[in-house]
Amino acid sequence: MLQEFASSAAADSLDEFNGHYCQVLISELLYKNYYRQSNRKDLLKAVGYFDSIDDGFLAARAHYINGAGYYERDSLIEACGEYLCALRMMESHFAEGEMVGHKAWFMALTYNRLGDLFSAQFMQEPAIYCYKKALAYDRIAQVSPDKIANILYHLGKQYDKLNEADSAACCYEKALELLTERNALLYRDLISVRALFEYSSHNDTVNSLDSLKRMTAQATNETERLNRYMIIGSIYQDMRQYDSAKAYFEPVLEFEKESGMAGVSARALREIAMSEGDTLKANQYATMLIEKNTTAAEKQAQVSKLNDMFQNYLQENQEAASLRERRKVVRMTLAMVMALVVLAAVVVILMRRSHRKRMAAKEAETQRRLNEALQRHGETERELQTKMEQAAQHTKEVLQQRAKAIYNSEEDDKLQRIMAEFETTYPRATEKLQKVCPDLSETERKLAILTFLRLRAKEEAELLGLSENTVRKYRSALYKKLDLGQFSVLVE
Repeated sequence: MLQEFASSAAADSLDEFNGHYCQVLISELLYKNYYRQSNRKDLLKAVGYFDSIDDGFLAARAHYINGAGYYERDSLIEACGEYLCALRMMESHFAEGEMVGHKAWFMALTYNRLGDLFSAQFMQEPAIYCYKKALAYDRIAQVSPDKIANILYHLGKQYDKLNEADSAACCYEKALELLTERNALLYRDLISVRALFEYSSHNDTVNSLDSLKRMTAQATNETERLNRYMIIGSIYQDMRQYDSAKAYFEPVLEFEKESGMAGVSARALREIAMSEGDTLKANQYATMLIEKNTTAAEKQAQVSKLNDMFQNYLQENQEAASLRERRKVVRMTLAMVMALVVLAAVVVILMRRSHRKRMAAKEAETQRRLNEALQRHGETERELQTKMEQAAQHTKEVLQQRAKAIYNSEEDDKLQRIMAEFETTYPRATEKLQKVCPDLSETERKLAILTFLRLRAKEEAELLGLSENTVRKYRSALYKKLDLGQFSVLVE
């Protein structure tokens, strides 16, 4: 009906978009039909209609919609291409400072989609890059804290897969702080991954399993419940409590077999069977894995293609940034040339008047001497600054060596002597620290000083009379209150 209307005289009076008003309406119609999962083929036409309009935002949105359709049909290469095309259109039409409001929200949405795509293919580095970009744009767009918490959760999972425990823990903690809905799936997922993290990092078996079982009891569907089973089973397997592990892995395996997805649970059960010497069961599970891995080569080729597409996108961005920098240099050079031309004209005029010429020469000579004096002063100042920094570093190293020596000595009051040495070397550091961070406890203050002196957690635990795990928890709390780089500035 819209296409028939487009050829009528009535359409001419509504032609507000340079001959493409009806195409906009048709594209919007196709876009809305997308939500009902209909007109998939016709949706492709929307991209062409939007591209015909010189509006980067509309065209980028069309490519994003098209990418979503490809992704839902498991056409990952095509989906990635469409998402990257949407990003390129936005970046080519709008400066970074213009990416605000709906534009920032759209950029975050697209980067988040790419992050999910790369994460599903175990491409952690590209996923981390995309989630970080999504996080930055979400903050610009001022979306809800729950949405930012969701991205932090996914970002933490990527760091977890790379065994970057500190970065993963930081993401999880920030996500929990931001999350406002405590009955949501995201909250249960965060509690679960944090429980697994606590087990992996600190062998906190009892608390970890207790948290995971509570989250399992609160699961709202079978998929969520079985996901929790996989985590609990992996902990029991690691503890060599194989009967408990099998009790959790076997229901997962049955579900995966019904859905044709047997993989992770079969691998875990195979390892358990081998540990128990049950060759028959081990071979049965191995058969499931062989059936699942028949397309491993195809998946590897797909990952390679996705990685090439992403690297090309990054390279294009770098080249675009270099081009912008070169253009900036050219503009500056032209400005300097114009300035020199103007200066030359002024000099010619001044040369016609002898008095002004002499005054200009004297002024130039005075300026030259002043510049030389300023240059000498600057060099002296830099040398002095370097010497001061070297002296401060030497003082710090001597104090660290002295602290090590005291710790390795046979004396009883090691902690008091180390603190005394620190106070003697940096007499005002404690006072400054109290002003900047007044809510530090005495133990946290001592821990900050010991960490500054490069003592290890085990050594700090011995000096403070605490367990190493307690010291690590104190450290975690300390890092939230005080940046140790900031502490170094206060000391020096």
